[in-house]
Amino acid sequence: MAFPKKIITAFILIVVFLAACSQTSPTPTAIVSPLPTQPKPSASPFLPAETPTPLPPTPTTEPMAVIVNNEGITLAEYTAEFRRFQAALKELGKEMAPEDIQKTVLQEMIDQVLLAQSAAQSGYSLTDADFQKRLDDVIAKNGGAKSFASWLQQNYYTDESFRSALRSSLAAAWQRDQILSQAPTTADQVHARQILVLNQDLADRLYAQLQAGADFATLALQVDPDTGGELGWFPRGYLFLPEIEKAAFDLQPGNYSPVIKTTYGYHIVYVIERDANHPLSPDAKIKADRSFLESWLGNKRSQSQIQTIVN
Repeated sequence: MAFPKKIITAFILIVVFLAACSQTSPTPTAIVSPLPTQPKPSASPFLPAETPTPLPPTPTTEPMAVIVNNEGITLAEYTAEFRRFQAALKELGKEMAPEDIQKTVLQEMIDQVLLAQSAAQSGYSLTDADFQKRLDDVIAKNGGAKSFASWLQQNYYTDESFRSALRSSLAAAWQRDQILSQAPTTADQVHARQILVLNQDLADRLYAQLQAGADFATLALQVDPDTGGELGWFPRGYLFLPEIEKAAFDLQPGNYSPVIKTTYGYHIVYVIERDANHPLSPDAKIKADRSFLESWLGNKRSQSQIQTIVN
């Protein structure tokens, strides 16, 4: 497992996707709840002095940012993750409002806890020896103990917090893989091509030629000699332009759409064929898996008790 040079989120083995902000992250504050101070007894000349009874240790309550099904994410963990996120966005040259960073970081951390909790319920286990081997591999692959210790400090980790994050991410990754093993590998898909031009008058003239009996593939090659307007096979939810996708799925094979205006220009879509169970391409499978995992997480969130404390 290789780390980025400077930054890594707590969601170590899950994926993840980022932006920046112009304000500093919140600083954790310690909340101490001492017992009331006992009054000191006055000395008496008539009684022997008593050996003072030691007071019990002063308890401290570690501040929490979120509680997920009775499992807490500490304010310190959240703040460190917030800072790592900021650092990642700065390195990428991106910007994001502080409230959006908070929302993204909290959601990511909550989702990891939900995945790790489900892993435990599903029988996942990792022995101390196996965990230590994973950790040793991480350290060895990233410059050895001295270099790794420096990396931890630069990225707002302690040895303990990194161990905890790594253990949690391993469990979450295991559960993610269990979920995705059930994701579909086929879907209802269409194979389509398009004619795309920037001028509406030209689009209207091309449409008129089609209406007069011109061959769609021939016109598409004239407009785009490189690809002939080929869109390939795609399922619902795959294209960046939903209006083009909708038009394609509304058509029967062998038919074409009227002129459709989008931010990219003027389109005419033609459906070549359709298959209710066509294998997903690698790119479509990645997108479908993300959607499948997000659906699982959405259901899990709705069934869970999640208390957000951080403001």
